[in-house]
Amino acid sequence: MIEKTLWHPVGTLADLAGSPKAVVVLDEEIVIWQTPEGAFRAWADRCPHRGAKLSLGRVQGDRLECAYHGWQFDGAGQCQLIPALPDFTPPAAHRACTFEACEAYGLLWVRLAPGEAALPLFAAETDERLRKVNCGPYTVQSSAPRVVENFLDLAHFGFVHEGWLGSRDATSVPPYEVRATPTGVLATGCKAVQPRSSVHATASAMVEYSYEVISPYGAVLTKVPEAGTAAIEGLRESIALFACPVGPETSKVWIRMAMNDFDSPDHKLTDFQDTIFGQDKPVLESQRPKRLPLSPGAELHCAADKMAVMYRRFLVETGISFGVC
Repeated sequence: MIEKTLWHPVGTLADLAGSPKAVVVLDEEIVIWQTPEGAFRAWADRCPHRGAKLSLGRVQGDRLECAYHGWQFDGAGQCQLIPALPDFTPPAAHRACTFEACEAYGLLWVRLAPGEAALPLFAAETDERLRKVNCGPYTVQSSAPRVVENFLDLAHFGFVHEGWLGSRDATSVPPYEVRATPTGVLATGCKAVQPRSSVHATASAMVEYSYEVISPYGAVLTKVPEAGTAAIEGLRESIALFACPVGPETSKVWIRMAMNDFDSPDHKLTDFQDTIFGQDKPVLESQRPKRLPLSPGAELHCAADKMAVMYRRFLVETGISFGVC
């Protein structure tokens, strides 16, 4: 399954620090734990001895100890101690099932099988002129592709986000350009009238968007409001959405914002995103089927949906099967 070779976010570094934590990716139960040096490890959340959850255990020095019989595993997953047989040297086969893990964007990422896929690229991350803040996680009973497609959609603003990102008096979606990229899809020239385009909006504005799919379960939008409509002159925002496919119809979502605002407290920025995602969530959870249908004719499309159509085509070409139907 191609999805196992992709990198998936499982939590913020701050939330995962300390005692072992249980997470789920692609229906796989995983334990995350941290070595004394601060390195994170991601393993299958089951002891190879009797299948107990390793997330119930504790870190002992540089080892993870199972809560059931006290077996201890080093950072590479090798069993180093069986308390019932203290003089026994466990063989190489006595080991936990381990996965790759890495850190990026303030998140820990895991992949379940070796592959060539790189981490989704959030280009704004390296721009030191922009402040970065993480929002979420948001747990939603909908497939990750449904979540990403909603993030790419302009036509719902006037209805789902009325008074915020859209207005019923301005629901027209002007023509925009879409093209395939090596990592997904790019849409440019997207425009929308927004009563409150961001936490800094001081007036209704015409906002220009670009959208980029950067992985099957990730996308970035960049938006620039017209001059004089925000408290920060020259406001620029780049916002990444990273959806973790917990199950075929369940997702956990993080949003990472990059903006030229270094003064507002974090909660002011995250509260805005909480509100917007809170408006999306009931609609996402109402969609049927919960998995994104990729078969031709399964759902109707119009010209305003061409970004979504290209995204679905990208998923087909990539071979994605988890969270779609």
